Amino acid sequence: MARIVFDLPAQFGFATELQIYISHVNQGGHLDNAQLLALVSEARLRFFHALGYREGHVDGAAIVVGDMLAQYKSEAFHGETLRVQMQPADFNRYGFDLVFRMTEVSQGREVARGKTGIVFIDPVSRRVTPIPAPIQGKLLACAAAATP
Repeated sequence: MARIVFDLPAQFGFATELQIYISHVNQGGHLDNAQLLALVSEARLRFFHALGYREGHVDGAAIVVGDMLAQYKSEAFHGETLRVQMQPADFNRYGFDLVFRMTEVSQGREVARGKTGIVFIDPVSRRVTPIPAPIQGKLLACAAAATP
């Protein structure tokens, strides 16, 4: 089976830290793949909060996840703290990709990388809608202010 090849941006504009709880661990003793997505979702929520938004209310629009890509680099274990960095990228009329890198804080070991496709929708019609101008400006500013 061919492996996913995914390159990261040189810099990230947002970072948050999340602890791995016992409920995140599977029978193999490491971070469960479904729980990895839950942690990425929590980081995404924090990303939008840092920009001043709730996911369901973004300048009159809501967001949905259109797709998700994750590439695992190493195991993660109960009690470890993960740093999740995020960077908006690949903008289109209706959304963008939110690229992430997850590393274990104490050792700097990369755990996973990937991206979440964010799509803006009208909350009434539930149809795609263009990215609202105010959030687009904030996303572009975040991308421009990215740090390693």
